[in-house]
Amino acid sequence: MEREKVVLAYSGGLDTSVAIKWLMQKYSIDVITLTVDIGQGIDLNEIKNKAENLGVEKAYVLDLREEFIKDYIIPAIKSNAMYERVYPLATALSRPLIAKYLVKVAKENGAKYVAHGCTGKGNDQVRIDLGVKALAPDLEIIAPVREWNFSREEEIEYAIENNIPIPVSRKNPYSIDENLWGRSIEGGILEDPWQEPPEDIYLWTKLENKEPSYIEITFEKGIPVKLNGVEKDLVGLIEELNKIAGSYGIGRIDHIENRLVGIKSREIYEAPAALVIIKAHEALEDLVLPRELAHFKRMLEDKYAELVYYGLWFDPFREALQAFMDKTQERVTGKVKIKLIPWSFSIVGRDSPYSLYDHSLATYDKGSTFSTESAVGFIKLFGLQNYLYALKGGKNA
Repeated sequence: MEREKVVLAYSGGLDTSVAIKWLMQKYSIDVITLTVDIGQGIDLNEIKNKAENLGVEKAYVLDLREEFIKDYIIPAIKSNAMYERVYPLATALSRPLIAKYLVKVAKENGAKYVAHGCTGKGNDQVRIDLGVKALAPDLEIIAPVREWNFSREEEIEYAIENNIPIPVSRKNPYSIDENLWGRSIEGGILEDPWQEPPEDIYLWTKLENKEPSYIEITFEKGIPVKLNGVEKDLVGLIEELNKIAGSYGIGRIDHIENRLVGIKSREIYEAPAALVIIKAHEALEDLVLPRELAHFKRMLEDKYAELVYYGLWFDPFREALQAFMDKTQERVTGKVKIKLIPWSFSIVGRDSPYSLYDHSLATYDKGSTFSTESAVGFIKLFGLQNYLYALKGGKNA
């Protein structure tokens, strides 16, 4: 009788490496691994070999960087997606893509189950589970880390006992998640919100440049297309900007985050390119979008970011909001100038053929075309309801 199969989202890290052996022992099931490259700087062949050495039936390795950019990061840029106006959702954006390919590989191999290495306290369990069920309600989900309830020490001990090579140790307890859009670091001393993160946890944001410099990002319909006047594909643009901004120490985030599961957690992120691109994109929108559209879009951006953070990427609400966001980008074309200094950056210039800024109206110099006489009438009409309300005793003197 043929054994059941499970497709495991495999990163090569501690949790999923232990999960391979644990699934085999606990469920007597054949394991197929799926590893995707979304810009985390991994060696796909090395991870494939590692999975095969651990006894899996098949090991899939896929380069999905272009798809991650096109179908997930670009929509997030258009939406200025920042959870709690702080976190650019790097990890959250990758989970629906992983869920999509878990479903795809499971169907191709006739697997009844999919599995992931998410914990029972985090948000990723929700994102993967909801993503899989939205695309394939019939698939069953196994979450080994959620089931076995090992402490970190016990998990490391299990790995040592089963000869599982792992990238962490008792001296290096950090859990890292990384892709093109950002890097997250958890565990160890970082779980104490009073303690300053040690410098050695940072990889992308090390202060190497101290002299101020300027960069320019050019957008077409909300999408970054040039860096310093040079046309680039977005993968290359993000990678280069991560290096440039990161060399100024730009992109560190230390955030007390409200997780979906109801707990607060201390989160450390590095996202140089994401922060710079989103702030530049916002600045260009400020130049070209009418006031009411700009204000209303900001309100919807918060809801959009929440939906992505909550794992509702495939929800029709998120898709409907995306249609709105896409519509707003028709004139978000132009360039933005950014000044980089140690540990910080600022928007110092913006230009667009669709700019609604009219110098002859905005200037306070003599010769302004703005009619101050019209302003008097406007104020009277704008405040007419309040005036009538006050006349009728609406406010006590």
